[in-house]
Amino acid sequence: MKVVLFCGGLGLRIRDAGHDLPKPMMPLGERPLIWHLMKYYAHWGHKDFILCLGYKGAAIKEYFVRYDEWLSNDFTLSGGGRDMKLLRSDIEDWRITFVDTGRNATIGERLLAVRRFVENEPMFLANYSDGLSDCPLPDIIDRLQETRGTAVCMTAPTPSSLHFVRHANGIVTDMVDAGKSHAWINAGFFAFRPDIYNVLGPGEELVQQPFERLIAARKLAAFPHTGFWRCCDTAKDLQALEDLLARGRAPWEVWRTPPAGMDMMRERSNMIQLTARLSR
Repeated sequence: MKVVLFCGGLGLRIRDAGHDLPKPMMPLGERPLIWHLMKYYAHWGHKDFILCLGYKGAAIKEYFVRYDEWLSNDFTLSGGGRDMKLLRSDIEDWRITFVDTGRNATIGERLLAVRRFVENEPMFLANYSDGLSDCPLPDIIDRLQETRGTAVCMTAPTPSSLHFVRHANGIVTDMVDAGKSHAWINAGFFAFRPDIYNVLGPGEELVQQPFERLIAARKLAAFPHTGFWRCCDTAKDLQALEDLLARGRAPWEVWRTPPAGMDMMRERSNMIQLTARLSR
């Protein structure tokens, strides 16, 4: 299943971290934030990525073009340092498409810009690329299949954010601006059917007019997740994630502790996608 990652925003609130980089490229341990997110999706078997670039997109391109496997993998060195044999690989089986979607584009405009890459898929995944979670991804995909809707957004409980979500019986009933406390929010982990493009107009922001249309048609489902989720908007957020990583308590690193029945969950995800293809 293809994964669309929105990674072109200016990231103004995290500039106080002292890095003039796109937010997804903020360093977290030995790798940038976006790498951790891509590892999460790859763990669940989804390794075909579409990166929606904008602000300093060249930095993201250069990172992957010059990718050094040895930084995060064990290896054997011989021949006086001339020969390196990797004992495992991160991204050898990843496919990454880089698309310039505009420096000042909205999320909706970025999604429209990559339409040609996903419109023939039965389903695809998407992410804001500014947060990490341990959410079981197959369950989000299941929710889209069960509800026969157009989209699913993962929601998380938090004291503050920009888009609060009300939902009942698994269906989003309302999405409002900030101003409440201790509410469920749109956490930026999505699963879509391609008919999302039927409600997405030019210049529109994804969670405004398009989502309002889906809510009115009861086509936007919610997947409440009470496990780990943390947005990385500020230097404080980044430091909190860094502290978890340094202590060996990074819940988003699901690839380090595969859950029981992992193969079965991946197979279920593959069957859902196959069923969706056959039903089109």
